[in-house]
Amino acid sequence: MTIPAEAQEAIRSFGISLEDYMLPVHGPVAQIQILDADGTLLPPEQRGSAPGHEYPIPSADELLEAYRRLVIGRRVNDQNSALVRQGRMAVYPSSHGQEACQVAAALCLCEGDWMFPTYRDSVAVMTRGVDPVETMTLFRGDWHGGYSPIEHKVGIQCTPLTTQLLHAVGVARAAALRGEDTVVLAMCGDGATSEGDFHEALNFAAVFKLPVVFFVQNNQYAISVPLAHQSVAPSLAHKAIGYGMAGERVDGNDAVALLAVLDRAVRLARSGSGPLLVEAYTYRMQAHTNADDATRYREDAEVQAWAAKDPLNRMRAYLRAEGVLTDDAEASFAADAEEVARQLRDGLGEDAAVDPADLFRFVYTEPTPQLREQAAQLADEQAREQGDETSGKGH
Repeated sequence: MTIPAEAQEAIRSFGISLEDYMLPVHGPVAQIQILDADGTLLPPEQRGSAPGHEYPIPSADELLEAYRRLVIGRRVNDQNSALVRQGRMAVYPSSHGQEACQVAAALCLCEGDWMFPTYRDSVAVMTRGVDPVETMTLFRGDWHGGYSPIEHKVGIQCTPLTTQLLHAVGVARAAALRGEDTVVLAMCGDGATSEGDFHEALNFAAVFKLPVVFFVQNNQYAISVPLAHQSVAPSLAHKAIGYGMAGERVDGNDAVALLAVLDRAVRLARSGSGPLLVEAYTYRMQAHTNADDATRYREDAEVQAWAAKDPLNRMRAYLRAEGVLTDDAEASFAADAEEVARQLRDGLGEDAAVDPADLFRFVYTEPTPQLREQAAQLADEQAREQGDETSGKGH
């Protein structure tokens, strides 16, 4: 990792070697944490940061907006799960319990930055500004992603594991070649760190010193495979060292710490320090998707232990104690969340307009002869069917 000379001097002035700077935090908690599980503000010496490596608490306005987004995110997760049960969506990978990661990922970016989400990051996509119904279009079984990645600077969610990391690095490389002030946030889960694409993306980003923040949401399970069966590294953040980049581990259920850590990571990447890896230590409270039975591979006691660390309750308790969150604000945020839920119900309750010609229209910029032939065959069949219906032969 190439660290600017002035940054090296600042690091050394605190008695920290460059090697230690690259290592994730280590100590009793082994992660950056600002709020205790009950929402109590931890004293500086218990937050996990090293001297010269502290994380300031975001402003009250930032925290209040983050909490509003947490409330919306939780409502989105609950509403989407209900829509699956009602048959309005084909599948939904819930991020219930991981909303702090989702919200912080989107809020740490500037307007010109890019975000590449996973299939579980719908709340992050909505927080980034994508219309809720457009965000969920893919999950109701439509043939397209639902929104324009160019317009929103958000990659399309997709189910193949880790492919989005390579896309993220490609966008960062293009931005660097153009001289653009762009940071790319590349999101993945703990299971993705076992994939070859993960290695290729991190290695390429490090070699070319690209402004990418790799954000790993370690929710303990790759479907039914626990982390212990994937890696014996001290943490997933330690994997950064092998690529010559800095790694950091943060409490993924602490929205305050997430905002602080990701904000710093984005600023460092923008300053030219190269890529960084941030691991958020969190938990998937619900099943992998509605098609999964999580009771087959984990105990209820484990789930309940993590329920006590709920990021929404934690943030609410802190903001209430600080006098920042009022009853009126709570009511306003709940109303905002219900409005998003209404949009999802109404939008996903409508039948999508289907045009079979779209099967050929968006494959290539210039259709191949084979596609033109197939499109013509389909158009001819449709014309014959319409003619039969008009003449009464179709009855």
